[in-house]
Amino acid sequence: MVAAGAGEAMTGRTAASSDEPDIQVTEWDEDGADDADGATPATAAGPASRVLNQDEIDSLLGTGQDKDDDERQGILALINSNDVTYERLPMLEVVFDRLERMLTTSVRNFTSENVDINLDNITAQRFGDYLNSVPLPAMIAVFKAVEWDNFGLVTVDSPMIYSIVDVLLGGRRGTVPMRIEGRPYTTIETSLVERLIRLVLQDLSSAFQPITDVLFRFERMETNPRFAAIARPGNACIVFKMRIDMEDRGGTIEFLVPYATLEPARDLLLQMFMGEKFGRDSIWENHLAREILVTDVELEAVLEVKTVSLAFVADLEVGSVLRLRSRPETDITLRCGQVEMLRGKVCQRGDTMCVQVEEKIERPRRRTDD
Repeated sequence: MVAAGAGEAMTGRTAASSDEPDIQVTEWDEDGADDADGATPATAAGPASRVLNQDEIDSLLGTGQDKDDDERQGILALINSNDVTYERLPMLEVVFDRLERMLTTSVRNFTSENVDINLDNITAQRFGDYLNSVPLPAMIAVFKAVEWDNFGLVTVDSPMIYSIVDVLLGGRRGTVPMRIEGRPYTTIETSLVERLIRLVLQDLSSAFQPITDVLFRFERMETNPRFAAIARPGNACIVFKMRIDMEDRGGTIEFLVPYATLEPARDLLLQMFMGEKFGRDSIWENHLAREILVTDVELEAVLEVKTVSLAFVADLEVGSVLRLRSRPETDITLRCGQVEMLRGKVCQRGDTMCVQVEEKIERPRRRTDD
């Protein structure tokens, strides 16, 4: 409703008075009428202010919902959010893509079965939330990144455990592995799954090799998630879920790596992936060699290196003389930056001072053998 002045009757159309330019906008009822009693509110100077009711305030704050409601809204949803902002690591995704291809061959040779491996998803979770979400029964392998001095987890779900046991012990193809719920895993089952875990960790180390050398060493196997606590419940972790299918059998393997474990290689993992080729790239090497040969460098001729006190330097003035022990027949050194390159003698050709090179300085090579 639009009011043009105090005490003035209004219709459904907008009315304006030339004598009173200030207007006030109020809400219409569904039937287009004004207030219930038909009274028109008085016009106040300035813009109208809208007051929220209690339901709108509860919706904004998120306090009007039931305690059992998991999907909270409003400010309370921001405060109680368990989501973790996923810092995208491009090279880490490439590593697990490479692991997927390597495991396809390794697991095929390990089981003598046709294997199809797919990387399902990559998520970021808090460590405590992940342990609470692990479907039991399951086997959780704790591994250590030796060079990074930290730990990670590999979780094998129940269908994958029974599938590996069934395949390795000669189960028939096309039959669903029989599961016996409510009993702990036997020593044979644990040993067979441990062999699979060691194979996976070996391929994971090979997948990281083009980026950085790291050895993932198997530590222990746990069936209770509480005994696999390698980080605090609130620590952020990255989870990779990989699906392994062996004809009619299969399951999932999940890799959990805390961000603290990846911190030593974080700068390397943040790099963008520029191609499908790992290791040496002959095209890039040839281009780099050509560019280096045409690069300009500054070569300095060092007559003598003299060590003096700071007080001596402070007393230097215009006209001061710094005496050197160099003679015309003394060898001088040519260096690029801090690297000594050549030795020679000072000579003169016309009006130009020159250096006649007489010796090339050989730098000791680094030993590559252990």
